[in-house]
Amino acid sequence: MSLTLNIGHYTAKIMALELTDWDRDLPSQGDEEYQALVRTLNFTEGFGLLFVRCSPAEGEQLITKVKENIPNKNIEVLRLEQAVTNLYEIIDNLDKKKGINILFITGLEHSFYKYEECKSLTGWNSRDIYSYSWKGVPPVLINLNQQRERFKDNFNICFVFLLPIFAIKYFIQRAPDFFDWRSGLFEFPIDSETLEQESSRIIQDGDYEKYLALTPEERTQEILRIQELIAEDHQIPTRQYNLLINLGKLQSAGQDYKEAIASYDKALEFKPDYHQAWYNRGIALRNLRRNEEAIASYDKALEIEPDNYQAWVSRGIALENLGRNEEAIASFTEALKVKTDYHDAWNWHGYVLDKLGRYEEAIASYDQALKINSDDDYAWTSRGISLKELGRYEEAIASYDQALKINSDDDYAWTSRGISLEKLGRYEEALISLDKALELEPKNDLSDLYYVWKFRGITLNKLGRYEEALISLDKALELEPKNDLSDLYYVWNWRGITLNELDRYEEALISLDKALELEPKDDLSDLFYVWRRRGITLNKLGRYEEAIASYDQALSIKPDDHEAWYNRGKALLNLGRNEEAIASYDKAQQIQPDFTLDRLK
Repeated sequence: MSLTLNIGHYTAKIMALELTDWDRDLPSQGDEEYQALVRTLNFTEGFGLLFVRCSPAEGEQLITKVKENIPNKNIEVLRLEQAVTNLYEIIDNLDKKKGINILFITGLEHSFYKYEECKSLTGWNSRDIYSYSWKGVPPVLINLNQQRERFKDNFNICFVFLLPIFAIKYFIQRAPDFFDWRSGLFEFPIDSETLEQESSRIIQDGDYEKYLALTPEERTQEILRIQELIAEDHQIPTRQYNLLINLGKLQSAGQDYKEAIASYDKALEFKPDYHQAWYNRGIALRNLRRNEEAIASYDKALEIEPDNYQAWVSRGIALENLGRNEEAIASFTEALKVKTDYHDAWNWHGYVLDKLGRYEEAIASYDQALKINSDDDYAWTSRGISLKELGRYEEAIASYDQALKINSDDDYAWTSRGISLEKLGRYEEALISLDKALELEPKNDLSDLYYVWKFRGITLNKLGRYEEALISLDKALELEPKNDLSDLYYVWNWRGITLNELDRYEEALISLDKALELEPKDDLSDLFYVWRRRGITLNKLGRYEEAIASYDQALSIKPDDHEAWYNRGKALLNLGRNEEAIASYDKAQQIQPDFTLDRLK
């Protein structure tokens, strides 16, 4: 007999047992735990509540064995294949519930897996999730607590819950009212052979990329399964070590890095001289931005296995995160000594060289990476950036074009291409590239998005499309991360220039003053242009004394700028200080003999 029930949002199957040939039997009938279970089932008449700790496979064998040994009772199985919230309702809707003496219930743990997933999604930290901290109760257990009396009054059935150890703990901690009515708790740990097979399977199948593809619920289920295998009585240290490594990978895949570190630390208690645990521990620490500790873990891994090129690269990344770029390059170099064709090492080597302004060397590193993998759009884009920094814009654009042939959705390549085109004065083409970047830009990467809007505004200004330029520059100001204020100088400066072109002089002055607040004091050439532009703006507003002070600031930086001298003369003339005005005009003429008055607005 087999019945399928569809109740609300869940499905349950109830079926009569059939004898099955299993690969192995449960322990013999003389086994004390098994015999105690059979005696309890035999003597229980009417309502009863038993809990059995076992694995799903052992549970199936146990059910079959009990059927053989208690033929005089009607025994059925309720297999729950997904999470449920109201177990009472499921049982109450069974057509032949009055004829059941013993009802085995399997799969209730699915309701706990689902609950664990929900906690993850609502912000519980993983320590709360996996350490039984009991912040709340799964809905099915709330229901069991509430329906306890009705179970006893309405069902003349001995219920047998077959559960793994973590699920038993759920009942003990979260459904004590229901659990306290139990007639017995029986434990059937995994036998040695099955323990070895199951542990080996998990160890062999354990792969970080595979773990990344799991849903949160699947990952939780796998974590709990591994934790139970680690804790089994007959587990040997070597398998415990390997299971802990897999557990750490699983936790890292779910970004539970603190728990992953705890797992690796536990693994190192078993095998302190194994490089893989130290290396994985370093990865987790780096993901927590604990870079100093990560480096110490990588160093430990490299003491044990000096030729671990991945550890050298990861160590270099941690050093780069700390701004220790020369040391980072040394680490990448060590990796390349071990594996000269390690593509990622060449890319990181180039990236850090680029940060140090060693652009020619960076290009050489990217070229090496591209020899190994010519289809690496990251290397082509990064190579283009280094070429751009050298002012080799045509070559940079060629590199970006190669990147975009491989990955037309590379928003950073589109952005950098647009900047290079703007530098070459090819403004219409630059605008097309920047607009393409805007279509693709990840909405959560505000820093990159800022640069697109910034250069789009500059490009539109140079095309004379001032209103549109102002909109783009204002977008950049909205998006700029607050920890990178120095670059904001350029946006405020170009905003001031744009507002000047729109004859909005008061607003332009505010923008230029904002640029002066942000300008790095060591970048005097740019600072000169802001002061000169500020003087021109104040001239337009008729604030001639302030304009002269601005020109004087500009000339203190660049005393041979004839345009500043000329505009200073205009301001002096407007104040009636004619002798000083003539002296300023003469200075402009001395610096630029062919200078004419109508060359400047």
